Amino acid sequence: MSAHCEFHHPKAGLLLLAGLAFLQGCGSARPTQREWPTAADRAGAYFERDRVLLDYRAGAFALRRGDFAEAKTRFDDAIARIGGIITNDADAARARSLFSPERTKPFIGEPYERVMAYYYRGLLYWRDGETDNARACFRSGQVIDSNPEDGIYRADYLILDYLDGFASAKLQADGMDSLHRAREIAGDRFELPSYNPQANVLIFAEYGSGPRKYAAGQYGEQLHFLADDSPAKSARLVFADGRTVVPLPPYDDLGFQAATRGGRVMDHILGNKAYFKTGASMAGDIAFAGAAIASEQARRRERQGKDERDAERAAVGLGILGMAGKMASAATQAEADTRQWDNLPQRLSFAALQLQPGIHHARLEFIGVEGQVLEQLTQRVTFSVLGEGRDTVLFLSELKH
Repeated sequence: MSAHCEFHHPKAGLLLLAGLAFLQGCGSARPTQREWPTAADRAGAYFERDRVLLDYRAGAFALRRGDFAEAKTRFDDAIARIGGIITNDADAARARSLFSPERTKPFIGEPYERVMAYYYRGLLYWRDGETDNARACFRSGQVIDSNPEDGIYRADYLILDYLDGFASAKLQADGMDSLHRAREIAGDRFELPSYNPQANVLIFAEYGSGPRKYAAGQYGEQLHFLADDSPAKSARLVFADGRTVVPLPPYDDLGFQAATRGGRVMDHILGNKAYFKTGASMAGDIAFAGAAIASEQARRRERQGKDERDAERAAVGLGILGMAGKMASAATQAEADTRQWDNLPQRLSFAALQLQPGIHHARLEFIGVEGQVLEQLTQRVTFSVLGEGRDTVLFLSELKH
């Protein structure tokens, strides 16, 4: 509509020129995709706003290469920042603002990413014999997944419920409620074993590549998730005696968890920003059109020798409203944040068994869609079981980085 309107009143014309200058200034000040991040970003603010993301990635990599001390340091730092990010300081205000680009905010990740930080930290606590802290981490993950702010969804990570109850059983508490919830989530897909508090080997396994984020929509405001299905549909640990085979089924799928909350699809994360941006722009167009009409009326009354001041004031007022709407629309950064924890797995599994103290040898096999062993992925596993009443925690991953 505004493309066909012209301002002839000098004051309204000045307002329009000022508004256009402002919008052009906003456009030129914003870095292009090729320019971001700048050297200054990398040296300072860029590192700080991406620090949690870097912790996530480095923590997972350290865990897979067996550097458990580094993994703990990384996840501890990330979790401290996740817990403290929503405060009343300037960063939190900026994080809630419609006018801040998503990529400039401190990264804490989508719910599935935050859940995984607690999941990894939980298994590390269990490895150190701190079962109570492990349980606290699994419960924190459940809280994050349940979206308590909206009071709509319930947590649906099977493995978190199962581990919560198993840790309780280990602590000589009642974990049956958690086991019932896990079995409810599993439905007829999996048969979850009852807890054996005497089990002294806990196996945490992961395989496949995790989900990827991408932006869609008119302004790139819709955050979507893509999960390429892994060739490995399941896994198992086969011991050297050939008689002991431990199934490692895909209890949780992070591709599903990324795109849902409580089983409901949750794409289009930033739709509210897009609606505001479009609405503000449309309001600006309407106000500018009204200003053009009022300006024309003022000129007509002036030619007729009538008092044109009311029409003039209306034109100026509508011009201001139009400029404000356009400025608000231009300032609203609706683009979805596609920064991502890009070395997550797709599938999570867990098993527990009771073994005699000593050295044990096995091979980790991954199973394809037709039940075949994916030989190229097979790994040799050697571990030691201590006889000191402390659990042995095995972390097995198809991923190498």
